[in-house]
This record gives sequence, C-alpha cells and structure tokens, in this order.
Amino acid sequence: MKRVFDLVVGLITLLFALIPMLLIALSIRTTSKGAVLYWSDRIGQVNKIFRMPKFRTMQVETPVVATHLMANPDKYLSSFGGFLRRSSLDELPQLWSILKGDMSFVGPRPALFNQDDLIALRTEKGVDKLVPGLTGWAQVNGRDELPIPEKVALDMEYMERQSFWFDLKILWMTLLKVIRKDGVSH
Repeated sequence: MKRVFDLVVGLITLLFALIPMLLIALSIRTTSKGAVLYWSDRIGQVNKIFRMPKFRTMQVETPVVATHLMANPDKYLSSFGGFLRRSSLDELPQLWSILKGDMSFVGPRPALFNQDDLIALRTEKGVDKLVPGLTGWAQVNGRDELPIPEKVALDMEYMERQSFWFDLKILWMTLLKVIRKDGVSH
C-alpha cells in the first residue's frame, strides 16, 4: 500500500511540479556555473548506497564536506541556492528517488554515506530496514538540530507507529514546517 501511495502521489506531484522544476533548473543554469543537479551517495534500505539528486544550491568550488560541518556554509551558497534551501525546493528532484523506489515520501531521512555513527546506531536499532524518506518523524520534530541518539529514537518511534494515517500526519506537519520555514538552518 505504501509503495502504491508513493507511486501515485509521486506521479501526481511530478505533474504539478514539472514546470516549476524546469524554471528552477533554468534559474540555476543562468545564475551559476556547473550542473543543475547535485547527486550525493546516501544510505538506503538495509544500508544499500544509492544516488540521491537535489537541485544544486552551492557554488562549484565548495569543499566536499557535509554542510553542517562547515564553519560558514552560507558563504558557499549560490545566488539562488539560499532561496532554494529556505523554501525546500532543492528537494524536488528526490521525486525521482521516490518513483524509482530508493526512497518513500515518509521514512527516516537517508544518511550521508560517511555518517558512520548515525548508520551504526540505525542498524543496531533495526531502523535500517525502513525505506528512507523525503521527510520523517525526526524531521518534523527537530530536523538537523537533533543529536543523533534523539534522531534515531524518533526513527524507532516511527518504525513502531508506522501506518498510512501516521504518514499523512507527518506529511501534513512537513507541509506546515515548509510553509513556515521552520527548522531551516542553512
């Protein structure tokens, strides 16, 4: 049922998002050099690595390090990148990952391939069995500001409470957070 939901809602969302996505791609292409999409290696279900796309928000010469580890990440944002991050529109290409089956609309956010502590704790607690999501219970309860043990505890709570209605609640809470720009740190 969850996979059917992801496919149907993913295709409908893609239809509505296609023109805005093309406009975003054109804006990125005309305001900065480099590729429109940024592909990062992420950890998927049962710790399988997959490539996740996002609209590129950083300048091409940005150091290859996780944004949250940078001293001043805003310094590397492209002229259009700040808007994309604040609005969460940089996440739209992840519809591809949802349609492909690497991700779901709701689930634990996919870890970066080098977040060993997060990956190890999720594996220990069985959270690695879940398909990662565009949004999740941890994201609507703190996003990136949460320490890893709290994030994994919320992922475990999601695993225990997982249902169609709980997913809808998380999607609704995510929509409200995006509209309010709540929890966007960079």
